Amino acid sequence: QVQLVESGGGLVQPGGSLRLSCVASGRIFSILTMGWSRQAPGNQRELVATITRGGSTNYADSVKGRFTVSSDTAKNTVYLQMNSLKPEDTAVYYCHSDLVSAYGLGSPENYWGQGTQVTVSS
Repeated sequence: QVQLVESGGGLVQPGGSLRLSCVASGRIFSILTMGWSRQAPGNQRELVATITRGGSTNYADSVKGRFTVSSDTAKNTVYLQMNSLKPEDTAVYYCHSDLVSAYGLGSPENYWGQGTQVTVSS
C-alpha cells in the first residue's frame, strides 16, 4: 500500500523557521501532485501549498512569501520550508499526493499522511 510519512514538525518561536518533509513509498508509478494542508483546533482543514510534477506551485494567501514548497521527484519527497512563522501557523500539517500506483489499477488516487504537529509559541 502507498504510505506518506511526514517529519520535521516541532515547537518553534515566532519568527523562526521549520522544514517539513514527506516521503511517499510503495509501488508508485507516477506522482502527479504533492502538497501540504493544515488543520488547527476548531478550524477547517486549509490547503497550504501544492507542487505539480512539472514544478508548478500554488500557495494559500496566508503563507505566500513565507513558505516554500519543493520536491525531489527521484525520492518521491516533498518539502515545506516555513520561515517567519507566526502563532497562527500552529496546526497539524498533513502531506498529500495525487498519484498512480500499482494498487489503483492505473487511475490516480489521493493519499494523505498522518500529520505532524507544528507549534509556534514563545
